[in-house]
Amino acid sequence: MFSNPSFLNSVLVAVGVHTILLGVAWIAPKKLLTPAGLLHALFLGVLLYLSVGWQGELVVVFYFLVGSAVTYIGMAQKEAEGIAEKRSGARGPENVWSSALTGALCAVGIAIATTFVAEPMTIVSLLLLGFVASFSTKLSDTCASEVGKAYGQRTFLITTLQPVARGTEGAVSLEGTLAGVAGSVAIALLAWGLGLIDLLGVVWCVIAAFIATNIESLIGATVEGKSRWLTHDVVNFLNTLIGAIAAILLALIWAIFNG
Repeated sequence: MFSNPSFLNSVLVAVGVHTILLGVAWIAPKKLLTPAGLLHALFLGVLLYLSVGWQGELVVVFYFLVGSAVTYIGMAQKEAEGIAEKRSGARGPENVWSSALTGALCAVGIAIATTFVAEPMTIVSLLLLGFVASFSTKLSDTCASEVGKAYGQRTFLITTLQPVARGTEGAVSLEGTLAGVAGSVAIALLAWGLGLIDLLGVVWCVIAAFIATNIESLIGATVEGKSRWLTHDVVNFLNTLIGAIAAILLALIWAIFNG
């Protein structure tokens, strides 16, 4: 595989294109990635391009741009209240991988199945669903959190439904919840338009994102930060993993009862 000239050409093209794109991001007035974040994003972009093609990568770019945009909503207010993302929203390596590791694992699984499995279509379709669901979940979580912190009029702790301050771990609001659902729908519809999933897959992604985002809030309200290893980035990874697994399970259950 690695000695195949076409594969090597694809690698060179992917590295060249992503170097240019990330170079533009680096000189942009608003820093979306730290220097280390840029390098990790380069590796991730090449991996996704080679595994799931430009369509899959476009889904990730959509997540990154929309997620970054909502992060900057009400940034001055969030910074004044001490609830803004660190580094004014610029993503570092930990942010890149906490958001994309589940999707990257699905992408690697797709590449392996396509290469070594005789009839890979079922496995590939499920992994594509998991791939899309992971980013649908992450965008849902980001939109819910950032819009909730900026515009949430009444925020409640998900475990007790008691009013709490905006930005509290595990807090939910109507404004944030609606924004989260909208984000998951938008990215799932994009993936459908690109041919990565079918319309039923859009439904599974939206439901899975809603489930995973609320589980993430439960984790944030109960155990996040109480263990040295259970950091915010680990919780973000678990959030995307739960979303991917939930979407795949929903698809399998539907297939069993309607097969």
